[in-house]
Amino acid sequence: MMDSHNQGVRSTANPFKVLIAGGCYSGLAAAINLLDKCDSALDARIPVSITILDERSGFCTPRDRLALALSSKEYADKCWVDFADVKILQRPDVRFVHGRVQKVDPATRTATILGNPASEQPSTEEEKITYDYFVAATGLRRVWPVVPQSLTRKTYLHEAGRHIDAVRGSAHPVLVVGGGAVGIEMAAELKMVQPDVRVTLAHSRDKLLSAEPLPDDVKDRALELVREAGVDTLMNHRLLSALPLKPEPEAGYEVEFTNGNKMTASVVIEAISRSVPSTDYLPRAALAADGSGLVRIRPTMQILAEETEDFPDVDRHFAVGDLIHWSGIKRCGAAMHEGKFAGLNIHQLMLQELSSLSEKKHTPEFQELAEIAPMIGLAVGRKGLSYGPGEGMKSGEDVLKVFFEDDLGFRIVWDYLRLGKDPVKV
Repeated sequence: MMDSHNQGVRSTANPFKVLIAGGCYSGLAAAINLLDKCDSALDARIPVSITILDERSGFCTPRDRLALALSSKEYADKCWVDFADVKILQRPDVRFVHGRVQKVDPATRTATILGNPASEQPSTEEEKITYDYFVAATGLRRVWPVVPQSLTRKTYLHEAGRHIDAVRGSAHPVLVVGGGAVGIEMAAELKMVQPDVRVTLAHSRDKLLSAEPLPDDVKDRALELVREAGVDTLMNHRLLSALPLKPEPEAGYEVEFTNGNKMTASVVIEAISRSVPSTDYLPRAALAADGSGLVRIRPTMQILAEETEDFPDVDRHFAVGDLIHWSGIKRCGAAMHEGKFAGLNIHQLMLQELSSLSEKKHTPEFQELAEIAPMIGLAVGRKGLSYGPGEGMKSGEDVLKVFFEDDLGFRIVWDYLRLGKDPVKV
């Protein structure tokens, strides 16, 4: 494959440039797996330069671990990891840029980056970053407390600590609104870590996990586990308003539901994600026609779009993680799997380019993402709930141990991505 952007033979002075927008698990998986392949090339290491862009100064644990972070200051301290502490990526051919991608121009293979919102003195200047391959891994924008809004570890710990202190000092019940995975785990973890606090979970439908394509017996078992954890539940209760108490607003909220029921709550936690894909920097041709803002992809993780004058070299553009239009429930495990495939397939394209002037041309052997059946793993206090094709539903303390260990899976993910491993010397 001849490349009009290529200015010569690939070398340390002219490496393949890979830009990954998004430094959470799918983006990190793409980088780590690509580096593995480039480092282990048979003839000679493939020269590569990877830029990982994120508006945060580090990555924050996904929502199934965030529930515990917002219940315990000790765990909150563990939940945010600065990029500088991801050992495996501390190498000269990897750099982290703190900023927000404003626009990707496939015609020039250039991304426009705005400032550095994670610094104490944010810059408003634009930076242009050129690339040979681009990976969109910016995920979904979610509201607090589903995802922290902080951009640095310092402000994140302050944000989480303020939330934990408010819950700990509650005179009235803590109300968690939303019976999806986030609400379930948050309510159960709050009750487990702070057993003296009264916790109520309110959901607008008659079954928990109502937005997920799961069997009714899974949803019913989730409700049973929530109640077994000591959490009060209000089904068919849609939040209408939560107004500060008068004359002492610091004392809590007067809560009213659309069915007319009312309650007083010390803290109201809206665990309704209202997720919006962070994809406005991509060409419209990359987005699904249903208006969701999700990115259409091929099974190879390459963006699915017609190659046009405005969007040439579509094959060099990938998308992974929560922002893709694909089957299955969005999960951390799936995101890492997709990132891995992107890294491996970019390597295949590199091999094709490197062989373009030789007699023996390389034909890419791509990894392809299969359709993903509905599956889920939930941590509900001291018990776990799992469901997947072939295995059906399981629940109990042993399920929690297998899926989450004693830290809601933080070590499992950390070790799977080898984030604490010493980097290869380049």
